[in-house]
Amino acid sequence: MFKKNKRISLRNYWTSRYLLTLFVGLVIISFISAAWIRHTTFQNRLEMMEFIADETVFRLTDTSGQNNGPMIGIPGFIGNRERSTMREIDPVLYVVDTAGNIVSSNRPMPPGSEKNVANLLDGEEGTKKITVTSKGQELVQYVVKRKLKRDNKEVGWVLVLEKKANLTKVNQAYGLLALLIGALAVLGWGAIYSLSKRLAHPIKQVAEAAKQVQEGNYTVDLPQNIREEEIYELVTSFKEMANKLEQLEKTRTELLAGVTHELKTPVTSISGLLQAVKDGVVTGQDASEFIQMALVETTKMKTMVGDLLAFNHFAVDAIPVKIETLNVNQLVRDAVAQWEVMQDDENVKIQMDFLAQSVDVQADVVRIQQIVTNLLTNAKQAMQEGIVIIALVEKKDAVFITVKDTGHGIPQEDQAFIFERFYRGENKKYAVRGLGLGLSLSKMMAQSIGGDLRLLDSNSSGTCFEITLKKATTL
Repeated sequence: MFKKNKRISLRNYWTSRYLLTLFVGLVIISFISAAWIRHTTFQNRLEMMEFIADETVFRLTDTSGQNNGPMIGIPGFIGNRERSTMREIDPVLYVVDTAGNIVSSNRPMPPGSEKNVANLLDGEEGTKKITVTSKGQELVQYVVKRKLKRDNKEVGWVLVLEKKANLTKVNQAYGLLALLIGALAVLGWGAIYSLSKRLAHPIKQVAEAAKQVQEGNYTVDLPQNIREEEIYELVTSFKEMANKLEQLEKTRTELLAGVTHELKTPVTSISGLLQAVKDGVVTGQDASEFIQMALVETTKMKTMVGDLLAFNHFAVDAIPVKIETLNVNQLVRDAVAQWEVMQDDENVKIQMDFLAQSVDVQADVVRIQQIVTNLLTNAKQAMQEGIVIIALVEKKDAVFITVKDTGHGIPQEDQAFIFERFYRGENKKYAVRGLGLGLSLSKMMAQSIGGDLRLLDSNSSGTCFEITLKKATTL
């Protein structure tokens, strides 16, 4: 018994379905072709019978010959002539007088033939279908009737008869048709099988690679020399997905270790500092400094926990944004000024190129402040000292804010992942404390107000980010 939900291979599925469709199509074509051949053959043979009748009339009424009998022709002309040499049909040919008496025939005349022939004469020429009874069975025949005239006087008839079964008999043509249909079926099956195998093979490879990924092996080997566009896109997308999953798995592992380390460090410092004060190891001014240091570590830990909470809220769209119409020059100026106030040193200089004319944008002041702060902090960490250039450019319906530093740049292999949550590059992983949420959170903030944040360029001479803000609509 066949199982209702039994799985079959893609090659077998396509081959069986396409083969069934091919066979159904060929059967339909066969019936149509057979009917057409039958009809065409029938018409051609009727025309042949008409030609025989016309030719007989012509030969019997040809006055240029030596025929001088009362019927204008030799009565034994037809009876002694060669029988029809056509393989498909062999019609009966009668020459009769006006009274219906058979004068000549190409066949021996059985008793009673005169009466049957006389019944066919109705004074009209043409081709007619008749039904006769022979040996208790009804036979369908076609008769072609032509008048014999001499000096515009009717002197007799030419009758050509043939059975319908003989007129429609086309065994040889059916055999050739069957051979052609069979050849097409075999050729079609071979082509379908070959194509199905070619298409199913890379899909099967992708399925096997998916099992490898499921088992935690992200290194997959898939073919690249694929001509079919859709299959190539499937294979390429799967490989990219596998690489990204591998990176995410690596990031997840590093995240667990990183969060544990980043939170453990300030907790350990705070515990040690406060324990020293409690135990009286330090007193007076030193105790105050220890407490201040503990407060600084507490602030750092609070910031990291705040980043985690903020990212989680943004990831589920739980933080509302307040969109306002703001002057973009003033918005950027205030954000940069607020960042500069929080800096303890002046190693990093900010150079700003504002728009010549006042332009309003749709933005959230708090979110823009957070984005600018993250970008400037990253720039400072990348170069320690130098110049950060902030330039504003107006284009159509948006204002683009570029933030370019003169640091060492982001490694090429890290650039594709800088906006991934919890991702930290190799150069930054152990040099700077943090959770790797800054750029990811900044991009989410920019998108939440209808804009965007993207990396324009990064090389050994510096890194350039671009913030996109929508211009305010004017009534």
